[in-house]
Amino acid sequence: MLKELDALPSNETGFLGHTGLSMGVIVQYWRSFDHLEAYARSREHAHFPAWSAFNNRMKNSRDDVGIWHETYQVKAGQYEAVYSGMPPFGLGKASELVPATGRRSEARMRLKG
Repeated sequence: MLKELDALPSNETGFLGHTGLSMGVIVQYWRSFDHLEAYARSREHAHFPAWSAFNNRMKNSRDDVGIWHETYQVKAGQYEAVYSGMPPFGLGKASELVPATGRRSEARMRLKG
């Protein structure tokens, strides 16, 4: 699924990027919930057929297999990721980086846009 998303234009899918964390956790960034839902339910893309097949295989194993899924909606301009002495990670890989200087030197001012 991630290979497919990386290969498709983001203006088509709304997929902005992903970051792998420990224990197989992957954080994905999407332009909107509508984009995420459209991709997840699309029968023409990799997710829906794989999800259906997984559910069919695991329908009798719910006590053995757990799923963790969270979705957060963030208002435009009301988030930040701060980097110092490291390459972009997480949101910084999925969005434009802006130096935290001048009126952006304080978190409150950065979050005002």
